[in-house]
Amino acid sequence: DYQGFTEGFDGFPKCLPDDCVEYSLFVIDAEIKSQKELLSRLEALRKEASRMAEGLLKEYIWQRDGFKLEVESEPDLGMMYLHGLTNYGDSVADEWLIVYILKELSKRFPDIWIKVVDTDGEFLLIEAANALPRWLNPEIADNRVWIHNNNLHIIPLRASSTPDAKTNPISRPLSLDEAYKTITTNASILIHSPLIEAEAFYRLHSYPNQISSSLHHAIIVIPRKLAYALHDRPASIAPATEAFYLRDPIALKPLQSTSSDLTFPTDDLVNISTRFTKVLYAQLKSQQFAPPIAWKEKLLVAESTKAQDPKLYSQVEMGMKVTSGFEMLLADPKNGDNRTVREIKILLSDLESGDETLPSDTDIAEWKDVTREDDEKWIDINFEDFERELDGKNKDQKKKAGVAGTFGPESPPGFGDAKTQADLKKMVERFESFLNDDDAGVDGAEMDDMDEDDDDDSEEDSDDEDKELSFDENEFARMMREMMGLPAEEEASNTKPTSTSQMKSTNRVEELDSDKDEDAQEAKEIQELMKGMEAELNEAGALNLDPAPSKAPALNFASLTKKQKDVFESEDESGDDGIDIDFNLAKNLLESFKSQAGMPGPGGNLMGMMGMQLPRDEDDEGKESSRR
Repeated sequence: DYQGFTEGFDGFPKCLPDDCVEYSLFVIDAEIKSQKELLSRLEALRKEASRMAEGLLKEYIWQRDGFKLEVESEPDLGMMYLHGLTNYGDSVADEWLIVYILKELSKRFPDIWIKVVDTDGEFLLIEAANALPRWLNPEIADNRVWIHNNNLHIIPLRASSTPDAKTNPISRPLSLDEAYKTITTNASILIHSPLIEAEAFYRLHSYPNQISSSLHHAIIVIPRKLAYALHDRPASIAPATEAFYLRDPIALKPLQSTSSDLTFPTDDLVNISTRFTKVLYAQLKSQQFAPPIAWKEKLLVAESTKAQDPKLYSQVEMGMKVTSGFEMLLADPKNGDNRTVREIKILLSDLESGDETLPSDTDIAEWKDVTREDDEKWIDINFEDFERELDGKNKDQKKKAGVAGTFGPESPPGFGDAKTQADLKKMVERFESFLNDDDAGVDGAEMDDMDEDDDDDSEEDSDDEDKELSFDENEFARMMREMMGLPAEEEASNTKPTSTSQMKSTNRVEELDSDKDEDAQEAKEIQELMKGMEAELNEAGALNLDPAPSKAPALNFASLTKKQKDVFESEDESGDDGIDIDFNLAKNLLESFKSQAGMPGPGGNLMGMMGMQLPRDEDDEGKESSRR
């Protein structure tokens, strides 16, 4: 009995292979009374899902596996459902395309409940991490997230919908059987949060237009024989690209043959437009590749005609990479069972037997989009524009999008395309929300114990979902002054907290103090202990810092002499004569900058944002010159 090897050891959850997304569709309909009726319903749903996917993905190319559903049964649990597993490789777009298809299916069929996970687990919650309630952490998230009727639903901790229920909350991951029973018998308790849903499905806002805009057409120069095969099986470009991208020295051996010994000889080349996904095209474009013997002369001729046809060399080079990928794909014995390889070999055998003939130039000219060539601007990154986007300097530069074309509106000028700019803005928003997290301090995010989780957390978080994010400048300034060694600004003793974080901290303290008298007594003991520690530190002179800010002018870092730097770097400075705050600040900055060893770091970045360029260390320059 080898069942244990397929299901994993007892006590250890099954793990998905890398770069895979798994999806399960359950039909929950009270009118279905038997397993036979359920099976019939699932088969009808599977066929309808296939038709819908074909309509959406007419010309789409999957990186590895496509969207596919099969009937799965769990006899021990009495469940029957549709199941699919897709390996998306390096194309995360394939994963989100599957999420979009599933979401559309749930909208079309309101009696289905969908669960989708990947190698990282509940990745929809990872996308919505900034909006999740405290109790919903990765340790208990398994099988709690479901897509139903175009919405995202979450199974809460409580096991009953009645407020006076005595059932204890389930603070652990749910099994599939437990989750299935919950959505079957008590679906009304599931949580639907618009804020969480918007975050989780944020990447789907550009669909279905994103499906076509993720493709790229380019003219390449390839053998006529390969053009025939590629025209008949356009999706074969994906495994061929992967064979080229993941090549090793053994895979390159077939390419060392002369042209006549190759599967696709180079003596008859044609120009055709080939359809890629942007991921596939970037994988080919970015690779440095030494030309095989059969292609060296072709590249030399193309290079010599750059003045007359500047695009020809790039087209020949890209055609060389594509052809080499197909050669390696067909020659590798490990691909013998690959469906694409079998189909291409059948086409080639038909050519050899005379059942089929190669297309003429006239035939090729009649192919669809045979001369189409898309712009490659999306693949180029202007790092100056990227820096401006990060700094937020392009916010005020409102630029209108171009004229809408076949694949939606063209990207506005600036860094990347519209999708890239949207993702970058999303990243900045999430970072800003992290700075605004009232539960985070200098020691990082504060996590509550799972034992203290209860249902009130979700209710409190739902009340705060629509709260606008605000940046607490006073709190940020205080933290910066602490890090840079500056004294804290004196505050009036009667000043009331005005920021949101201060008010919340005060409220939390009041709540803690109002719970039990023991908390008040404990707080009093802590204060007495802190006073005692402060007295001991004062007696030892550890807190003997001058609280008054220095009036000395700020240092000009560019004019520091070697002697002054030696003063900063000396470790035997006397602490009895008082400490100059400006010198403390300069010493901290220089030490931070020096520890970067010429690499980017916090000290250099902070000064760069203030418009200051720190000088190189003279000692290091002297050492380098002495080595020379």
